[in-house]
Amino acid sequence: MQVFITGASGHIGSALIPELLGAGHEVIGLARSDAAAEAVEKRGAKVQRGSLDDLDVLRDAGRASDGVIHLAFMHEQMNTGDLEGALAADIEAIEAIGDALAGTGKPFVGTSGTLMLAFSGVTGVGTETDVATGGLRGDAENAVVALAQRNVRSSVVRLPPTVHSSLDHHGFVPALIGFARERGHAGYAADGSNRWPAVHTLDAAHLYRLALEGAPAGSRLHAVGDEGVQFRKIAESIGRNLDLPVTGIAPDDLADYFSYLAFFVSLDNPTSSTLTQGLLDWHPARPGLLDDLDEGHYFAV
Repeated sequence: MQVFITGASGHIGSALIPELLGAGHEVIGLARSDAAAEAVEKRGAKVQRGSLDDLDVLRDAGRASDGVIHLAFMHEQMNTGDLEGALAADIEAIEAIGDALAGTGKPFVGTSGTLMLAFSGVTGVGTETDVATGGLRGDAENAVVALAQRNVRSSVVRLPPTVHSSLDHHGFVPALIGFARERGHAGYAADGSNRWPAVHTLDAAHLYRLALEGAPAGSRLHAVGDEGVQFRKIAESIGRNLDLPVTGIAPDDLADYFSYLAFFVSLDNPTSSTLTQGLLDWHPARPGLLDDLDEGHYFAV
C-alpha cells in the first residue's frame, strides 16, 4: 500500500515510518521545510513538500495514495495562543483529504486526543464509545468519522496527553521536566490525584498501522497503555530523577508554573483501550510511563 502521512517528520511519524516500511508499505511524508524533508528521507520515505495550508497538495497526495494517515497539527500556532486558527486549519486539511478519498473505500486514519473526553464532561473511565458533540479536537474527530458515509474507511486514533519514549522531545513530558528545572521543583496541581493516560510511542505507531490496514469505517480507537497515572506520581518521578523537591501548585499559581499547560494539568482523564485491543488485536507491549521516566533518557543533558 502507498501511504501518505502528514506530520511524517514529527514525534509519532518518526516511529510510524519504519513501522509501515517494515510491514511492506511504501510511505510518502509531507514535509514543510528542508529539515523535515531530510528527516523523512533519512527514515526511508519519499517526500511530498508542502504544509497543512497547501490544500491542493493534500488533495493531490491523497488522491494518488492507497491510504492516508493524518498526524500533523499546528502546535506552534496553538502554543502561541491561536488555538482556534490551528483547529480551523485541521478541519480544512481533513476536508481536503476527505474530498480526495471520497467514494474510493480507501483508509483514512485521523488523530484526536483522549483529553477531549475530559473537556466534554466525561466522568470516570472514558471509552471508545464516548463521543463529543464538538469543540477542540471533537469537531475534527467527527469530521473524520463522518467520511465513512462517503465511502471512506475512516478511523480516528485518540492519543493520550503523554505519548512517551526516547523519541519524545517536544511533548508534555519534556515540558513538565523543563518547568521543574526552571522553577527548581517538580509541580502538580492541587493534591495531584487526577489521572492521565499514557502510551509508548512505538505502541502508538503500531496501532496506527493496524488502523490503516483493518479498522472498520467510522471507528474510534484509543492508543492507551497506562489507563491512568496519577499526576502526582509523574511529578514525583520527575523530582526524583532531577533531585528536586515535589510540591503541589495552588489553583491561582497554575499559570505561573505550568504556562500554556495550566489548563490541562488539573484534568482527570482515565481512559480505557479495552475495545480497541479487542477490535484490532492491539496490545501495548512497551514500558509504561513511570518505568520509561526512570530509564533516564528524558533527563540526559
